[in-house]
Amino acid sequence: MLTPGQVSDLAGFDALADTVQSQIVIADKGYDADKRVRAKLAKAGKTAVIPPRRNRKNPAAYDKELYKKRHHIENFFSRLKDFRAIATRYDKSTGNFLSGVYLAAAIIWLN
Repeated sequence: MLTPGQVSDLAGFDALADTVQSQIVIADKGYDADKRVRAKLAKAGKTAVIPPRRNRKNPAAYDKELYKKRHHIENFFSRLKDFRAIATRYDKSTGNFLSGVYLAAAIIWLN
């Protein structure tokens, strides 16, 4: 799913929350929301590995060792941005842009 650049990460989660198949969800601080994220995942029987934001009065606990594995995802996005058309979003239509992302991801996977 592709969201506009100015939209919060939580809007993307709201749209995709019901399609998450993994039992463990690792996310960054942008997803630190009790009602919108943590409660939804707990209700579905999934484990949330999300570090709390600095300004939280009651920081939620999370598995720090498991969170360290998130760098694999960040590395993939970094590799995607090596493709100039993806990094600068030359294609304005969603379909063309996503097809470029799929193509770049396939090239990364094959290497």
